[in-house]
Amino acid sequence: MSHTYEETDFVAIAEVPAEPVYLPHSSIEIVRPVTRPREFRYIFFDFDGTLSLIREGWQDVMIPMMVEELAATGTSESREELEALVTEFVTNLTGKQTIYQMIRLAEEIRKRGKEPEDPLVYKRRYHERLMERIKHRREALVKGLISPEEMLVPGAIPLLEFLSRQGCCLYLASGTDECYVWEEAALLGLDRYFSPHIYGARDAYHTFSKPAVIDRILTENGVDGSALLGFGDGYVDIQTLKSVGAVAMAVASDERFRSGRPDPWKRARLIRAGADLVIPDYREWERLISYLWGKEIDESH
Repeated sequence: MSHTYEETDFVAIAEVPAEPVYLPHSSIEIVRPVTRPREFRYIFFDFDGTLSLIREGWQDVMIPMMVEELAATGTSESREELEALVTEFVTNLTGKQTIYQMIRLAEEIRKRGKEPEDPLVYKRRYHERLMERIKHRREALVKGLISPEEMLVPGAIPLLEFLSRQGCCLYLASGTDECYVWEEAALLGLDRYFSPHIYGARDAYHTFSKPAVIDRILTENGVDGSALLGFGDGYVDIQTLKSVGAVAMAVASDERFRSGRPDPWKRARLIRAGADLVIPDYREWERLISYLWGKEIDESH
């Protein structure tokens, strides 16, 4: 029996605080205090932007491609007007599977009196351009010219090592096509932490969603959301985690510069989606774990 799943649109359920509250002497923002101590047995991670930086800059590929497609309809709108329109809907749909942005593109083409191609055609066209943009990163990883750490959100590996040693079961889910998630997770050395629990988008997009993965974690392990901790940089991650009663960690990563400061747009968006805590990256993972688990971490390992 096949199941279908939907990824809902963004819904704001909280306000961004006027004055942020931080864990003392850290960049860990506490939006909603977590009941402690907690013993999380299952950990969910988004992939792109939350762990991997291989696809950083994808918007600079998607937006121009969509502007080209809309301009080809013969619309009287200027390139600037089309870019503003596309930027708005691409941004609003960020966090959902890529196909949803392509569905919206098809809708906009139809509004301008032209018959669009199948959204999967646009998705493949976009992906071809994206792969051209990032092929040097992938090749450099394959050849060992750069270390995986250079293409990861800072501090990710020490955190994953700790969670693995604690016996936590780790799950990875992405809106990127599943074959590429497996491939890029292996390039970054992440497959050893997550295999076999690595999930991604499919052409039959209704058969996959992050909510479905999170539901699977709970049902297959016979637990409720209190046993789950999740990390994500998209609103779908945060909304879904909060809907099942899990602790939702917003990773407001500065993908381009890895500055150690939160991306302001991501921070606001994820807080509004219901995030409990916000971090810019994992450099202060010991402080974070000490807070969540309610115990000190031996930093001598």
